[in-house]
Amino acid sequence: MSKEPLQQNHAALVKRPRAILLVEDNPDDEELTLMALKDSRLLNPIVVAHDGVDALDYLFGQGVYATQGAAPLPAVILLDLKLPRLSGLEVLERLRADPRTALIPVVVLTSSSEEEDILNSYRRGANSFVRKPVIFDRFADAVRQLGLYWLLLNELPMDDATRG
Repeated sequence: MSKEPLQQNHAALVKRPRAILLVEDNPDDEELTLMALKDSRLLNPIVVAHDGVDALDYLFGQGVYATQGAAPLPAVILLDLKLPRLSGLEVLERLRADPRTALIPVVVLTSSSEEEDILNSYRRGANSFVRKPVIFDRFADAVRQLGLYWLLLNELPMDDATRG
């Protein structure tokens, strides 16, 4: 009996975890978020986009990513609202308008405490709105909990738009 089909089936089952896309323009917040995610011991690779245009280019294989084609869709997007070039709310609108990205969980992770930002985020399709705590330990704990929930507990529908 050949082992080849078993090895092929095993390789198909042991897939690389889908990435986390962090869209953050503040280098300090980026570093804190990356440290907290790594401390969570999640195996998911982390991709960082520093503004809204870069995030959309990465997701849709445009701009500097045009030669690479569209990336595998991330498991979750952590999205800041106050971004250069294209705001987080505009990114969210474009994600929800495209069938390829409409079902990706998006967590707005921002320092904004404006009620209007919360309302606008949910109106545009955010799955969650999390205010960045000022104290590092609280911030790290919030990011760890986000990662554990969205990557380990949350279940997505398995259609072509969510396959990695």
